Amino acid sequence: MSHNNQTIIRNTMSDSVVKKKVVGVDISLDATTYAVVDVRGNILAKESFPSEDYPEINNFVTALSEHIVEMVEANGGYESIRSVGISAHSANFMLGSIMNSPNMPWKGIIPLAALLRDRLGLAVAVANNSHVVALGEQAFGSAHGMRDFIVVTLGTGMGSCIFSDGKVNLGYDGYAGEIGHTCVNLHGRRCGCGNIGCLEAYTASKGIVQTVREVLAESDAPSLMRSQEKLTPKIVTECCEQGDELAIEVYRRTGEVLGLGLANYASLVNPEAIIFTGGISKAGNWLLDPAKESFDRHVFHNIQGKVKFLVSELDDRERDVLGASVLAWQVKEYSLFK
Repeated sequence: MSHNNQTIIRNTMSDSVVKKKVVGVDISLDATTYAVVDVRGNILAKESFPSEDYPEINNFVTALSEHIVEMVEANGGYESIRSVGISAHSANFMLGSIMNSPNMPWKGIIPLAALLRDRLGLAVAVANNSHVVALGEQAFGSAHGMRDFIVVTLGTGMGSCIFSDGKVNLGYDGYAGEIGHTCVNLHGRRCGCGNIGCLEAYTASKGIVQTVREVLAESDAPSLMRSQEKLTPKIVTECCEQGDELAIEVYRRTGEVLGLGLANYASLVNPEAIIFTGGISKAGNWLLDPAKESFDRHVFHNIQGKVKFLVSELDDRERDVLGASVLAWQVKEYSLFK
C-alpha cells in the first residue's frame, strides 16, 4: 500500500471517530461552573470561577474559553469533545442568546453561543436555566421516566420548563414557560420585568424579602427576623425552624400566591408532577405545604389531588452541569478541526 493511501485511510478513520465527551456549563449570578462529562453522564472534571469578576461580556467569554480549553486539554484533549452546552438565566435556546436578562450583569441581547463557538471552534448550545434543569431532572433526577411534568426554579428569579409527551415545549420562538411573569394581582407589586403583579414579584428572593418587611410592619410581635442585618429566604427558613410565627406567616403568604399561580399553570398543561429547584425550594414544607393547599383549592377539579409536588434531590451544581451536558448532545455537531 502506498504512503498516500495510508494517509487517506488514517484521515478517514480520524474523521469518523465518535466523540464521547461534552462540556457542560452553568452560569449563575455568583459562579460559573464547567465540567467535562462523558456519554454515560459521568463528570470527569469540574471547576468554577466567580461570574461577578467579569462584568463585561467579552472578558467573561474570554475567561470561560480559557478555562474550558485548559480543562479539556487535561482530560483527553480537544479531539475527544463533541460540543458544549450552557445553562444561563434568560437564555433562549432557539436564538442561542441571553435575552435582556433582568438579573444578570450583561444587558441587552448577548449572542453567547456564537461568541463561544468562535472562540472554541466547537458546537455550542445555550438554554435558560429552567430548560437545562428539566433536562437534568429527566435524565438523572426526580423526573426520570416521566413524559409530562413541569420544573419550577425558585431563586433570584422564577422560571419554569414544560416537558410534554417526553419533549421540552419551547413555544413558537423559545419563550414558553415564563410562569414567573404571569399576572396574579392586577394591582400588585411591580416586577423587575416592568409589569405589575407578576408571580415572580412574590415568589423570588426580592419578593419574599418584601413580604418579610410587610409582615414585620403589620405586627409588633417579636421575631428573629427583626435583628437580621440582611434578610434572605434562607434566613426566613432558619427562623421558621426556630418556631418564629412571623417567619412562618411569610411563607404561608408566599405559598398561597405560589399555589394559585401553579394551579393556573397545571390546569392548562396537566402535568404528572411539578418539580421544585433553586435555593428557595430548600424552604421545604414551610413553603410547599401552604402552596399545595392553595394549589388544590384553585386547580381544575378533574386533576385536583393528582399532581405531585416534588423537590429536586440532586446537588444543584452537579445537576445543572449534567443538564447542560444533555443539552450539548442535542446540538448539531460542528468543529473547525475536522
